[in-house]
Amino acid sequence: MKKILKWVGLGVLILGALWAAVFFMKSNSKSAIEYETHKPFIASIEKKTVATGKVIPEDEVAIKPQITGIIDKIFVEEGTQIKAGDLIAVIKVVPNEQSLNQAQGRVRNAELALNNAKIEYDRNKTLYDKGVVSNQDFINRKLTFEQAEQELKNAKADYQIIRRGSIGGSSAANTDIRATVSGTILEIPVKEGDQVIQSNNFNDGTTIASIADLGKMIFEGKVDEGEVGKLEVGMPLEISLGAIDDKKFDAKLKFIAPKGVEEAGAVQFKIEGDVVVEDDILIRAGYSANASLVLEKKDSIMVISESLLQFDKNTNKPYVEVATGEQEFERRDIEIGISDGVNVEIVSGIEKDDQVKQWNKTEPIKKGLDEEEGEEESAE
Repeated sequence: MKKILKWVGLGVLILGALWAAVFFMKSNSKSAIEYETHKPFIASIEKKTVATGKVIPEDEVAIKPQITGIIDKIFVEEGTQIKAGDLIAVIKVVPNEQSLNQAQGRVRNAELALNNAKIEYDRNKTLYDKGVVSNQDFINRKLTFEQAEQELKNAKADYQIIRRGSIGGSSAANTDIRATVSGTILEIPVKEGDQVIQSNNFNDGTTIASIADLGKMIFEGKVDEGEVGKLEVGMPLEISLGAIDDKKFDAKLKFIAPKGVEEAGAVQFKIEGDVVVEDDILIRAGYSANASLVLEKKDSIMVISESLLQFDKNTNKPYVEVATGEQEFERRDIEIGISDGVNVEIVSGIEKDDQVKQWNKTEPIKKGLDEEEGEEESAE
């Protein structure tokens, strides 16, 4: 009886050892990594680029004084809606002492010249009436007298302009600063008491206010040289503003700079686009904005995910691996078209029913007993 139990136990041990060996062999014969596969599919692809920039008024007018002086009073504030002709500020004239003295001297000289011309005119008129002098001499004396009168008027007018800001003592003509266009006051860079100067050949003059129509806005941004060649005037833009969430604005490309500017090692080209502004939305000048431009678009084409692509190390040409059996794959060289960064067009190389290997999605490697024991010893 004991011998029978001994042989039965020995048989059980042998069978258990054989089963363990078979299980171990089958486990190690399986692929260490199981790859997922995906079929190509039909979709539309838009290749876009994004230009960063800002939204600014189409026309911004700088209001400058016609005379040098000091800001006496400002009647508007930034953000005020005004019409052409509205009063913005008043300037108090502070005459230059040297210029004022020269103007006074000119008036005095003109008075002396007029007195002398009048004496000569009166004398020649008496002689002309007696027939002593010719008609031509009398006419010359009369002309000199009239020119002296006019010179005195001019000298007095210049004196009044320097002293009061205008002729006749009323300074409203030059000292009242009025809007030349209708719009919104964007900026008033001066304050009451500041000295301002008029525009001349050597100076642009002091800007008292900037005015623009916020209903006519343009997008101003830059694009990289690698994409500017694909742009055309008239292309549609989609504008998104950082200050206005969940709202897109339509625009149309109207300008592409003929010359690029190097920035941080890359050549950038300036672009501009007319923005369609809705009446119930206020867009402030200088809002940061992004413009999305569709460079290329294809509808109903066969595509795959870009993550399925591989590239040859020597030729850098794209290829994929297509399933030929259970976890068995073969290489297929392919030709690709446009891409939107997620999906890529397949021009040739695979068919719609092919199963393409997904490289970046794997299952954990199944470990054998020896590997597990080695890891436990390392941990200890």
